[in-house]
Amino acid sequence: MGISLNPEHLKRYRDLARIFLKYGRSDLVRSAGLEEALEGAGPGVPSGDGSGSSRAEELAGDLEKLGPTFVKLGQLLSTRADLLPLPYMEALARLQDKVEPFPFEDVERIVSTELGVRISKGFSRFDPVPLGSASLGQVHRAALRDGREVAVKVQRPEIRERMVEDLDALHEVARFMDRGTQLGRKLELDRMLDEFRKTLLAELDYRQEARNLDVLAQNLKDFPRIVIPLPVEDYTSTRVLTMDFVRGRKITSLGPLARMEMEGEALGEELFRAYLQQILVDGFFHADPHPGNVFLTDDGRLALLDLGMVARITPGMQESLLKLLMAISEGRSDEAADLALRIGDAREGFDERAFRAQVADIVGRQQGATVQELEVGKTVLQVTRTAGDNGVRVPRELTMLGKALLNLDQVGRALDPHFDPNASVRRNAAEIMRRRMGKAASPGNVFATLLEMNEFVQTLPGRVNRILDMVATNQLQVRVDAIDEGLLIEGFQKVANRITLGLVLAALIVGAAMLMRVETSFRILGYPGLAILCFLAAAAGGFGLVLSILLHDRKANPRRPPA
Repeated sequence: MGISLNPEHLKRYRDLARIFLKYGRSDLVRSAGLEEALEGAGPGVPSGDGSGSSRAEELAGDLEKLGPTFVKLGQLLSTRADLLPLPYMEALARLQDKVEPFPFEDVERIVSTELGVRISKGFSRFDPVPLGSASLGQVHRAALRDGREVAVKVQRPEIRERMVEDLDALHEVARFMDRGTQLGRKLELDRMLDEFRKTLLAELDYRQEARNLDVLAQNLKDFPRIVIPLPVEDYTSTRVLTMDFVRGRKITSLGPLARMEMEGEALGEELFRAYLQQILVDGFFHADPHPGNVFLTDDGRLALLDLGMVARITPGMQESLLKLLMAISEGRSDEAADLALRIGDAREGFDERAFRAQVADIVGRQQGATVQELEVGKTVLQVTRTAGDNGVRVPRELTMLGKALLNLDQVGRALDPHFDPNASVRRNAAEIMRRRMGKAASPGNVFATLLEMNEFVQTLPGRVNRILDMVATNQLQVRVDAIDEGLLIEGFQKVANRITLGLVLAALIVGAAMLMRVETSFRILGYPGLAILCFLAAAAGGFGLVLSILLHDRKANPRRPPA
């Protein structure tokens, strides 16, 4: 038995075991000790006969049936291009929460408890039928007492407790697999689940999503065609989020006539430019811009919804990502491979030649594609996947960038079928660099630089005085940590001795050869005795030289600094 089965988690153990069996990983069932969980559980699941995208869609459907925790887990896996092929990533990224809405009585109870006021007192209108329902909560349309139209997101009853229980069961299996299987040690499953727990619990705190809305609205204030619904602070808590109601339709629901009436080219360009700023300037971006989260408002603008999933990127990573996007968009495969290696972490067994050849093929296909086929996000994900296949571990930010750009490609083509993401990257590169430089020259950064300069100016006279005093008293010493002079001299001496010995041995051999022609009564084995003695002396000296090299050079190896 691999793990101690907790009776409270038995159902989840069975679910995991059946998933492993269905997708041909019976070895994981055995290594994780889940056979016992299947005993008495009825018939198993079929192994399935599909492949490729059909199998990916089937896996997504199975995770949806297992509930909200596994839906969110699938969405997390969709950001790991180093673990899953692209068809599986695309299928898991489209995971939808197909759940029935919970009763309005629960909505009333949760809102009243969280806000400390009855719905009839806090709102002038509150529609009992939700606009949409998901695994974590559902959204109702309402109006405040001052007439402001709002959307109220209410968290499902006891959803936090259910997810924590599911995560505990997953952690037990992951810990054992990390200890007992090569796959677990390679993927560090328990650490990955720790990150997933933090992300999921943060998403369950609607106050964090409210802060995300405020930050994104401030960052995109210079984009007039982009709308971010603002939260209502007094009507927001951990389990209730109240924000502006956006009148509009999903991009995916637009008909041909609506597409003809909107400014699709301008909207697509502005949306792509806004995301480039989020990712490469602000370092804070909406990580899930799939078409269902982008609305076309009644006044012809684009609204970004559902900011539960966001990502942050460090300034150093932003610089590398910008260079990578430019290299891919301009077809510079060698530079793209170099940047991917710089961003990632090469592990044991890394095959650099195969990696570079595959990146060249990926970027080359991108250059030969038509405008309708160009997908910069898909190309980034393919480069990331190739890195993982060849032994390079890439950071999660790179995969999230590729996923966000992949969704943007789809949204951009829904707005304008001729939208060219590569051309958009090139057009906006100069503007992105200008904004990055402007951000670096912000008052806060300038002030920090002035503080460092002030500290340098204050300490400089004292340091100069100390140096001059040491010079005057002949106490100044310069230490250079370069080569070991003693080891170098020893090596030179060893080389000189061996060269000298080699010359002596060569002279003995030449002399012996010449003495072979001299007739003498002193013979050994029928040959001139002096010649044979010279040959024997040369052979003994050569043997001694070889023995000295083998013994003394091996002794010298430990003295060398580690590579």
